[in-house]
Amino acid sequence: MAFVIAPDVIPLTRRNQYGIVSICGNLPIARRRPLAPASAPSTESPVLLARREGSEERSFVSVMFTPRRGPIGLVAGVVCALTVSACGVTAVEKDSSSGDSSGSSNAASAPSAGSASSGKAGPKIFVVGGKSDDPFWSRVKRGADDAAKVVKAQGGSVTWLAPKNYDNLGPDAAKLIDTAVSQGADGVVGPDWVPEAQDASFKKVVGGSAPVVIYNAGGIEAAQHVGALNYVGSEEAAAGKAGGAFFGKSGQKNVLCVNTLPGAANTEARCKGIADGIQASGGKSSQLPLPSSKFGDPTAVSQAIKAALLKDGSIDGLVTISAPDANSAAQAIKQGNLGDKVKLGTFDLDPTQLARIKGGKQLFAIDQQPYMQGYLAVSMLSAYIQWGISLPQKPVLTGPAIISTENVDAVMAGAKAGVR
Repeated sequence: MAFVIAPDVIPLTRRNQYGIVSICGNLPIARRRPLAPASAPSTESPVLLARREGSEERSFVSVMFTPRRGPIGLVAGVVCALTVSACGVTAVEKDSSSGDSSGSSNAASAPSAGSASSGKAGPKIFVVGGKSDDPFWSRVKRGADDAAKVVKAQGGSVTWLAPKNYDNLGPDAAKLIDTAVSQGADGVVGPDWVPEAQDASFKKVVGGSAPVVIYNAGGIEAAQHVGALNYVGSEEAAAGKAGGAFFGKSGQKNVLCVNTLPGAANTEARCKGIADGIQASGGKSSQLPLPSSKFGDPTAVSQAIKAALLKDGSIDGLVTISAPDANSAAQAIKQGNLGDKVKLGTFDLDPTQLARIKGGKQLFAIDQQPYMQGYLAVSMLSAYIQWGISLPQKPVLTGPAIISTENVDAVMAGAKAGVR
């Protein structure tokens, strides 16, 4: 007798007074329900079959889960389906088929026992992301790598493509998308950092009947514009607005937003959101744009921030777009002897940020859960390509969530493990 997993999902989301969604609660509880005997399934997924026959048709069998409520329950259904399909695998290699920042694959994709016997090949998925030595993107990549283990066990592969630096971000990202197409991608995951440079390449993927999932940057509007399946990530404007409101609640009146990637859609939205959020409490915010070449140069960033703070003595709040920049900002505050006056916040986090928050030397960090972005984006795309599973919930949000002294202890374990 065959069974289907039908998840009863206890809601995993909670929204606080700032409108911030935090992921908490329990995992789905699965129950088994007998199915009537069915004819033997096709050995090829509808999406892959259509592509390999040269058809642009995207017909598929709709598979729906019925959670009690909330987008996280729907995502749990997809993850559940992926996990069940891998149950016949006797062993999975530790190293996934996600490649390094050069775009090459660490290991050839190895089919599972089930796919080898049926002759079915899994999807070739390409993921465009940031440099793997970037602390934030290393967490995104870890999520993608973990999802890739399931894809690889089903006979597919996941390859990570990243730019060498962020000096020419939009055009370089577009070239990576084009590289995925030239290498026969069945699907592409990527951030829409600079829409005017990247959208033509995303549309080329979709026009070739390969599905796309936008993640991390761009939002659902960008996903809809290029014809992508969905967006996975945080809403940057909402994240910034929440940070601005938190500054206002803490008494700050003039916040400087340090942007080391000026012109990128997500970082611009973050700084604008900070300004919108603090305005409600009568405060204001301005932006300090620094050349992209300074990203990752802590000394240059620290010196620029210190100069700005000394030039305008009314600045009493400082927010950065990344965790490494927050370290530079903390150094600038210390060198300027401004620790009692200037409060620090940042987008994204690492163990250093959390230690400062716990010690009272940093006001907050805004978490978008990068691990979940990589994991869910790859899992969702694989499920769609192989079985036509598509979530009605759009976008799929992984944040934002404010991390402060009130909840920092609960987050530190995940950050230490390299997933937050």
